[in-house]
Amino acid sequence: MPEDCTACGTCCFSHLAPYVVVTGDDYARLGDEAESRVLFDGYQAFMRMESGRCAALRIEGRRFLCSVYETRPDTCRALLRDSAECAGELLTKGDRPLSALRARR
Repeated sequence: MPEDCTACGTCCFSHLAPYVVVTGDDYARLGDEAESRVLFDGYQAFMRMESGRCAALRIEGRRFLCSVYETRPDTCRALLRDSAECAGELLTKGDRPLSALRARR
């Protein structure tokens, strides 16, 4: 388990377009970033995904940083490092951040 989420970023990756639900409160909290970061599918809203990762994710060197961390959706706030959900993310898609790093070279 990474000591720091910025060394991992696994939870920010998905092949699903409707991945992180964005509520009305989340949208309001995202402020100016909401329009460029959120995708609407009918009446539902989700964080926009680009190339299999959240559009808010920035990769700097070997660190995975959320560009909207302070205003991130409640779904992201609820996922705690070292939790069972975190372990599930690592188990099912732990190779995706490494693939993203290799693709940047």
